[in-house]
Amino acid sequence: MVTKTSADTVRRNAGTRLGWLPSLIGGYARTLQFTQRVAWPVIDLLVRVWLAQVFFVSGTVKLLNWQTALDLAANEYPVSWMSPVAAAYTGVTIEIVGPVLLALGLLTRVGAFAMLILALVVQFNYLAFDSQLLWAAWLAWYVVFGAGPLSLDHALRGLADSAIPLASRIMQLTGWLTRVVGPLYQLMLRLWLALAVAAAPLSARWAATFLTDGGSGLWLPWQTAPHTVGAVALLAALLLAFGLATRYVAAALWLTVVLANMSGTGSAATLYWLAALALLAVRGAGTLSVDALLDRSLRHRFPQLDGKPAFSLDGLPRVVIVGAGFGGLSCAAALARSRVAVTLIDRANYHLFQPLLYQVATASLSPGDVAAPVRPLLRERFNTRVLYGTVTGVDTTTCEVQLGEKRLPYDYLVLATGATHSYFGRDDWRPFAPGLKRIEDATEIRRRLLTAFELAEATEDEAERSALLTFLVVGGGPTGVELAGAIAELARYGMEKEFRRFDPANTRVILVQSGPRVLPTFSEKLSAIARRSLESLGVEVRVGRRVEHIDADGVKVSGERIAARTVLWAAGVVASPAARWLSAPMDNAGRVKVNADLTVPDRVNVYAIGDTAAAQCWKGQSVPGLAPAAKQGGVYAARHILGRIAGATAPSPFAYRHFGSLATIGRKSAVVDLGNMKLWGAPAWWLWGLVHVGLLVGVRNRVSTVTNWFWSYLTFKSAIRLITGGAAARNQ
Repeated sequence: MVTKTSADTVRRNAGTRLGWLPSLIGGYARTLQFTQRVAWPVIDLLVRVWLAQVFFVSGTVKLLNWQTALDLAANEYPVSWMSPVAAAYTGVTIEIVGPVLLALGLLTRVGAFAMLILALVVQFNYLAFDSQLLWAAWLAWYVVFGAGPLSLDHALRGLADSAIPLASRIMQLTGWLTRVVGPLYQLMLRLWLALAVAAAPLSARWAATFLTDGGSGLWLPWQTAPHTVGAVALLAALLLAFGLATRYVAAALWLTVVLANMSGTGSAATLYWLAALALLAVRGAGTLSVDALLDRSLRHRFPQLDGKPAFSLDGLPRVVIVGAGFGGLSCAAALARSRVAVTLIDRANYHLFQPLLYQVATASLSPGDVAAPVRPLLRERFNTRVLYGTVTGVDTTTCEVQLGEKRLPYDYLVLATGATHSYFGRDDWRPFAPGLKRIEDATEIRRRLLTAFELAEATEDEAERSALLTFLVVGGGPTGVELAGAIAELARYGMEKEFRRFDPANTRVILVQSGPRVLPTFSEKLSAIARRSLESLGVEVRVGRRVEHIDADGVKVSGERIAARTVLWAAGVVASPAARWLSAPMDNAGRVKVNADLTVPDRVNVYAIGDTAAAQCWKGQSVPGLAPAAKQGGVYAARHILGRIAGATAPSPFAYRHFGSLATIGRKSAVVDLGNMKLWGAPAWWLWGLVHVGLLVGVRNRVSTVTNWFWSYLTFKSAIRLITGGAAARNQ
């Protein structure tokens, strides 16, 4: 059967036949996009702030020495159409108000235009300096293009659709400036800088005769331009003028300026030349250039330059990934832009950072700080689609994933479905002792914790108040230790003076561990340090004790009855039902037993990674259920799949690389086991924070988390103590 293929698809597929070239082109495009997305906002903000402070300082000095300002306006750079007093007032106003607007990026074009006029008046009516010319070039840029992403103008761009009078017309005008005048300005800027670069290496006598005497020194910053050999300068100037290889020429000249400044031959205008060249290196030559012509030709030939699909997904191997945790996302990322069709399935529409979930449960962070929507993370990966739904089974005979009533075919299947709580056969305890694996768990625990304090304030029964203010955590692993420490800190420091009928500092927090010590996967020394840190917070640590019963009124621990209205479970986990879907061998925790290459035995092209897999790939030991292990497994599975598709030699067996274990026990206290190096106390706490912020997905999450931590660090307060969800009940 012959299928009809579109001309666009033929062109895309043809591009892939060139082998390494499309990959190189795509890599270049991604690098360029990343540079523009990351470098340009920073450069724009730095230049705005620098220009603003130069003008603002000048205006402040004149304001404090008003007679000097009047003398300058009357004698040094008089304006024929204004009186000296009016000129002085106007100049100082521009130098005070304009820089504020420019630095904030608010009404940027207005502020920049006023400052541009002032700079040109000083340049042509008073003293001529290259620095002022370069100021004028940047200010003209802001008049035409406006401020970058890190500005209030950018944040308020939605006002164009508002009911504010003339807002729409103003936005149309600014759009016209950028669209029509912008290319012309970029051309003029390139020609202007090219002339300065070409004139720089000329002899001083020749330059003085033909440039300065002719007035060109007033408008051409040739004296401080990058100095190179004459032929090199001429070549660079020609390339800039025509807009050919503009980014690379600008980068080379930028380096020349840096080296000149390091050798002591730089000038006061060095910074402004660096900024101007950085502008060309990052933003390019503009549409009126040879670069733009070449770019349009290449984009037609290589659509990946536009971020478009470089090949058709029709008929490609289908890779289905179940689970959007660390393992699933890492696998999808490693398959991005490969010639496979990827489908990522998850029952939630977000990626959750579980290591910080306990901070949501104890009101230190909001759910949005530890979770990021999946679709925005994958929107640039054209070969990956995301499906929201719950997988109910896998048919390995027909190679289909059961998604409710639907069946989704696969050629390769990666199961990264994670784990849930294990009550060791006592699921009847679940309603009274929630675990901590999902956002819903965290917000429910937060509700129970905060409601307990509220009910303790309201009750008249002292015994009931004591039970309400007793919090018992089952399990002495990292989650249990972190939960117990965070609850103790919340009670002792976060609620000071907020209740009238009891002192929150008298809250009782109990940590029960069946083993002989807390944090059993850490060294004995760090376990002992962790226990002492918990006890210094007031936590009662009971090791070698077993929970025998849990109900609405409390817990029975090794024969002792403890009245506790809030019980939290951190004692064990069990894998998802993936092993049952596959009818595959599993270990005691329900994890799928996998081969050394993470494939499931006797299941064609099926992989299990992360908490789903029981892999003996850590120097003969079982791979731990940690985020780095899941990420490494996801990347390995992707490489293995691509190797099989390409018919290449199978990669070596998966080998987990352990970078260390971390656990925090409250404010400025943590333990870190890096193998040969062990840390505790404040240094470990800082390292723990850096690692966890680095692992968070999304810049917004990192900024928000650091902000909340900083606030809590300074004040011991949390602004996220909200009781949401179900109504308060007697058993919390």
